[in-house]
Amino acid sequence: MSDTSNRPKRPPGHVAAAVMAIGSLSLALAAGLQLIGMLARFDRWIASLVSRGGAQSFPQHLPAAVVWLAAAALAFGLAFAILRSPGAVPRFILWITTLTLVTTWAPVLSLAAYFPGIGAAWIATAWAGVCAIVYASHHRMPGETSDTSR
Repeated sequence: MSDTSNRPKRPPGHVAAAVMAIGSLSLALAAGLQLIGMLARFDRWIASLVSRGGAQSFPQHLPAAVVWLAAAALAFGLAFAILRSPGAVPRFILWITTLTLVTTWAPVLSLAAYFPGIGAAWIATAWAGVCAIVYASHHRMPGETSDTSR
């Protein structure tokens, strides 16, 4: 029998505070990338992948409010879902599945003749997932029955 008394205990996690911090910082990252022009470059690259004519072939754009509302819903929603899920594997599956769904918006928007501006939502989702997984691995989250080693 091994001695677990020397193993450091993970502190309890706080879902609401962590979700607010992770979601806000994920949106701040996406907004910062937009300010320096990296988000537009990312969106143009995605547009070139899903269309024959490149970014110029899309006659319609989604309103900016819709794009940022989707990014916020994904950042906060994914962080909440990950932090409420017990176990590393379900958290990872949630993150990859959500990223895959956001990625598949690009060809759907392209087919509808909309510019596939998914960059803000993709960056916010990717970063929220990484941060939530790291936070959950260092804290004892609700629904976890034991304090396993990291």
